[in-house]
Amino acid sequence: MGGSMGFLGKGVPPTQMMNMVMGSLYKQFTQKAINNFDDFHVAVLDIFNNFNSALPGRHFDFPTPEEIKDCFVRWKEAKDEEEKKKVFVEFITKRVSPSKLDDVTLITGIVSPPAAMAAKRAGENVPQLKLIKLIPDVIFVPTVTILAIVSAKLSRRMYLK
Repeated sequence: MGGSMGFLGKGVPPTQMMNMVMGSLYKQFTQKAINNFDDFHVAVLDIFNNFNSALPGRHFDFPTPEEIKDCFVRWKEAKDEEEKKKVFVEFITKRVSPSKLDDVTLITGIVSPPAAMAAKRAGENVPQLKLIKLIPDVIFVPTVTILAIVSAKLSRRMYLK
């Protein structure tokens, strides 16, 4: 694989690639009818939603409504299309930040599968929980892991507010 990449050359320079991506994003952004702040807000959120649905693994945090409002004001004040594009590209490059995984979620995700297996094995010997033998491990462990992560995130949000 490395030999074939060397044969093909160095590829597209990063700045040129960034300009192509931002150009296509701006084109997608301007295809929507933007008459007021609500239209602008929906268009920006749609772009971030596309980022999160198109890119596997890493997700990006949405900007706050205040940040979007500030960008809308600057975008509306821009005189020509080129200046509007510059405001938009600057906003996207500053505000596209990967969401961070907190330690609680990470630890819960690591500890939950072995704990689920241990709980299932222990539950199989309890007469009241004999029904647990009918559930395959392939279904039980991921379900318990997802429920543990969701409950950890929800409880964390409740305590932080």
